[in-house]
Amino acid sequence: MARITVKKRHVIRKSQISELLERLADEIGRSADLFRSDRIERVETDAPVGIYLVDKKPLLMGAEDWAFPTLRGLVEHPIPERRVVVDSGAVRFVANGADAMRPGIVSISPDIRAGHPVQVVEERHGKPLAVGIALYDAADMERQEKGKSVKSVHYVGDDLWNLEI
Repeated sequence: MARITVKKRHVIRKSQISELLERLADEIGRSADLFRSDRIERVETDAPVGIYLVDKKPLLMGAEDWAFPTLRGLVEHPIPERRVVVDSGAVRFVANGADAMRPGIVSISPDIRAGHPVQVVEERHGKPLAVGIALYDAADMERQEKGKSVKSVHYVGDDLWNLEI
């Protein structure tokens, strides 16, 4: 992601909060309750994804048809859903923004759908390294032997990770 400039921020209505949490629940199921709050703000930026502040912290991001926790959100509220685990050899690359390649992936959760966000975590401690868009469904990813599996959109150390509001 390029440098993020915050243009403005505003508290969203209760109906918008419930719509956001519905989209989040479509992606991560019951874990969406971890991000429930009475005060969620939408931050208008030049970033390609929408950024939402939950209790003044950038914990959620979203597009038209999906919402997903940011890395900061995943660190504060770990979730078991939508998980791609990479081996220790891939950690350095994925943490620096590289796409997750199939040879470095050691496990894939069965709920992954192509075109939807996933968390990329390291195998030793299960810490999230990146959020990306799955290029294949879980079954197709399992059969894949080489090539990209997850396109990285947000990683440790990028501008969204370092966003201070």
